[in-house]
Amino acid sequence: MQGFWIALISIGVSALFVLGVPIFLIIGLWVVGVSLVIDFTLMNVGVTLFEGLNFFGLLALPLFILTGDLINAAGIARRLTNFAYQMLGWIRGGLGMATLGACGMFSAISGSNSATTAAIGSIMHPEMVKNGYDKTFAAATAAAGGTVGIIIPPSIIFIVYGFLLNLSISDLFIGGILPGFVMVVAMQLTCYTICRRMGWGNLIPFDLKKIGVSAVRAWLGFFAIAIVIVGIYSGIFSPTEAAGMTAGFCLLAGLFITRELKWRNLPNVLLRSGQITGLLAPLIAISIVMQQVLSLLGAVQFFNGLLSQLGNKYAIILACMAIVLVAGCILESLPDTIIFAPILAPIAHQAGVDPIHFAVIFLVGDAIGFITPPYGLNLYVASGITGIPYFKLLRYTMPYFYALVIAWFIIAFVPQLSTGLLVNQGAGVYQVDKPATGKAH
Repeated sequence: MQGFWIALISIGVSALFVLGVPIFLIIGLWVVGVSLVIDFTLMNVGVTLFEGLNFFGLLALPLFILTGDLINAAGIARRLTNFAYQMLGWIRGGLGMATLGACGMFSAISGSNSATTAAIGSIMHPEMVKNGYDKTFAAATAAAGGTVGIIIPPSIIFIVYGFLLNLSISDLFIGGILPGFVMVVAMQLTCYTICRRMGWGNLIPFDLKKIGVSAVRAWLGFFAIAIVIVGIYSGIFSPTEAAGMTAGFCLLAGLFITRELKWRNLPNVLLRSGQITGLLAPLIAISIVMQQVLSLLGAVQFFNGLLSQLGNKYAIILACMAIVLVAGCILESLPDTIIFAPILAPIAHQAGVDPIHFAVIFLVGDAIGFITPPYGLNLYVASGITGIPYFKLLRYTMPYFYALVIAWFIIAFVPQLSTGLLVNQGAGVYQVDKPATGKAH
C-alpha cells in the first residue's frame, strides 16, 4: 500500500513540475508526502533544513556568485575577452574561438554557466556579427561556451556536490581543471572547422604588441584566477577563503582600478547575487532531507542491484552517463545533482571508480545538458540576450554537442585528466546515509 501512495505522490509532483511549479516546492512536497506515508517524523525536516545549511564551507557559494557579478560589472570580463581575441583573431574563426576561450577564463573566476553565457555572450555576440559571423552561430557559440562554467574551478555545483557527498571541495576544483580545458579545446576545434568551411570571420593581423597590451589590461582577471586556482592548489586558501579573497579583490578592482563599478550600482549587484543565492540555498537544504528519505526507501540498493548486473566497471560508467545525460535534458544541474548524485556515486565507487573522477564525469554530463532541449538553460539565456528564437539555435548548437560528448568520453575513460593533479588521489569517502558535513579542504 505504501508503494501505491508513493507512486501517486510522485505522479502528482511530476504534474506540478510540468505546470512550472518551482523545483524547491516540488521536492519539498514530495519529501513531506512520502515522510507521512512511511511514518518518518516531520520534525526531522525542520531540523535538517537548518543543520543542512549550518556549514562554514557553504559560504563559498554566495561569495563565488557575487564574484561572477562583480567581474562583469567591473569590466574585467571585457578585458579578458579582448585578450582572447588578440590571441586568436588571426585564425579563421578566431573570434568564435576567442569567445569560447573567454568563457573558460570567465568560468575560472565566476563558477556559473548561465552567468558565463550571459556575460561573454552580451560582449562577444555583437562583435562576432559585426565581423562577419552568422548571428545564430554566434549565439550558439556563446551558449556552448557557457557549459564549462560549472567545470572549470571555481564551480558552484562542485561545491554543492562536495557538500552532498562529503568530498573535498578543493580536490573537486582541482579535478575540474584539465577536463574543463579539454572541453574548451574540443569546442574551439569545432568552431574552427565550421568557420573554415563557411568562410566566416574577418581576420586581424597577428600582433605581439597588441597581445601584450591586452594581456596587461587583463591582469586583473589573471590575478583573480590565480587567487582561486593557485591559492587552493597550494593549500594557502580553502575554497571559502579563496571565494572571499576573490570577491573582495574584484570589488576593490571595480571601484578603484577600472572604476567601472559605481557605488550607486553596488546595491543592485549585491541584490542580484542575493536573489540567486536565495534560489539555491533552499534547494540544498531540502536535498539533505530528500537523501534521507531516498535512503530509507532503498533507492541506492535498488539502483545498485540494477547496475551491478552489468558487471564491468566501464559498462556501469556508461550506464551512469546515459542516466545523467537524459536527466540533464530535463532538469537543471542542481536538482539533477541532488536527485541522482547520491544514488549513482556510491555505485560507481563500489565498481572501482575514483570519487573525484566520477564527480567530474557526472558534472560534465550535467554541463552538456545546458545546451540540450527541452531544458537547455544556456539556450534560453543566449536567446534572451540576442533575441534569436530558442529552437533556431539548435542548428548550430548540435556540432558543439557532439564535440562535448566526445570530450566527455575522453574524460570518462582517461581518469588521469580528473585525478592527475591531485596530491592525495583516491582519498574521497562517501557518506550519503546521513546529512552531509562537507570538507572545507
